[in-house]
Amino acid sequence: MSVSFPAPARSAAATAAPTQAALLDFVRRTAADAELIASLPLDPEGRTWVRLAGPGGSEAWLIGWPPATGTGWHDHAESTGAFVTAAGELTENSLAVRLPTDGWRTLELTDGVDREHRLPAGKGRAFGRHHVHEVLNESSDRHAVSVHAYYPPLPQIRRYSRSGRVLRLEQVERPEDWQ
Repeated sequence: MSVSFPAPARSAAATAAPTQAALLDFVRRTAADAELIASLPLDPEGRTWVRLAGPGGSEAWLIGWPPATGTGWHDHAESTGAFVTAAGELTENSLAVRLPTDGWRTLELTDGVDREHRLPAGKGRAFGRHHVHEVLNESSDRHAVSVHAYYPPLPQIRRYSRSGRVLRLEQVERPEDWQ
């Protein structure tokens, strides 16, 4: 889907590269826009999304999550980011470890690196570069909606598979793969 919606009003300070805190503030304010959230078409079969104008040249998305859907394990490469659940509840599973950025295909993770965050409407997270996570709508009967922002705009997304403690790099996607 290639619909774009304007971003909420922003201050003159937003012209500089946005910080994680600024991205989190933007997604919180955007998630509170009930009219915008209600305008997202929801599909019972798959995620839907529309691109938003993010602050300071960031990339932003409004995403609809059908019941029992998720992203799979991935990272956003060199981009920092933030997301907030606008409706429903999402779960973020993440790794509390910095992974090597290049030159590997398989890693064995140590014990204690897994983190789980339940994010009901109004709750969100900011994250740094190379943050490996998966986002899930675990509801069996309710859509969720979220707002995401990344800076710099996503140069790539690395997708991983996970079996127990083994994390494998499976695919590298570039913007032309998802826009």
